[in-house]
Amino acid sequence: MNTRQLRHFLAVMDLGSLAAAAEAVHLSPPALSRSLRALEDELRVPLFDRQDRRLRPTPYAETYAERARRIVFDEREGARSLALMRSGELGSLSFGMGSSIAMTLLGPMVLELLSAAPGLRLSTLVQSTDVLLAALQREELDFFVGDVRAAEADDSLSVEPVYDCTFGWFARRDHPLAGAARIGIEDLQRYPLIMSGYANEALLRRMAVLYGLSLPLQEHFAASTNDVSTVLTLLKSSDAIAPSTDVAVISALRAGTLVRLDVQPMLDLPLTLGIIEQAGRTRLPAAERAFKVVRAHFAAVKEEADAQRSQLTDRAAARAGRRPRASTSLA
Repeated sequence: MNTRQLRHFLAVMDLGSLAAAAEAVHLSPPALSRSLRALEDELRVPLFDRQDRRLRPTPYAETYAERARRIVFDEREGARSLALMRSGELGSLSFGMGSSIAMTLLGPMVLELLSAAPGLRLSTLVQSTDVLLAALQREELDFFVGDVRAAEADDSLSVEPVYDCTFGWFARRDHPLAGAARIGIEDLQRYPLIMSGYANEALLRRMAVLYGLSLPLQEHFAASTNDVSTVLTLLKSSDAIAPSTDVAVISALRAGTLVRLDVQPMLDLPLTLGIIEQAGRTRLPAAERAFKVVRAHFAAVKEEADAQRSQLTDRAAARAGRRPRASTSLA
């Protein structure tokens, strides 16, 4: 037995056709058929029933396929480890992250990686966590930064949590509610609300419970978008308010164009971001440096978010008696 035969076997399993598999592995159908016969002889079990010139997987094949994939994977990883040792910093690195993270992390990370290894080829994907997970499972990414819950039930994935997100309600710095203390949901609803960023059903249900809102939660919002740039534009140029992670708006908080509102109860939602990769895979030296950039970035975000919340508490305490005017203008 050799891994070449296993790749032939897996090609037939995946494509369901001898002709299609033969084309994929660059063999003639008779040559592929001989390779399958040799593998069956080695394993001493029939892998395919041959009926009407079609190959149908037997129970033996279904059982063996997962082990065969692991053998092929391990062989590739062994060759990859040696190639990395030979090439040093040459090669390629593919990674992804969500749009809210990419706004402040992606550019600095790419610059850092290229400055340290000019021969490195980078490929990035900015998408939602579910899309990034599918790309990682297809081995199109070396890793991605996203919601760690995406990997909870998959033992083939490895997760390093790097940041427990805090959520809040955000508006422009001169918004009528800016600086007001103990704002309630009824105060927020006087203004256009924008549903922003990544939110799964569990987060939406939790938000509904916190503020006594009916489901579906989207009905309480004037607009919904997962494009962070659009959210920031709406917030900066109108009386709109959006719930968001601190990660998504950290650049605007740094610039002072947005502020966190003192909304009660606080928007306490569970979301941990982390680095997700395939378990057991040899890590590129460039990936190690990328991970250091990610860790440093989120350490800085945590420091800034903590400072913002502390300032909010101080301002709200100083202006607790003020009641802001109401508006419904998006202009």
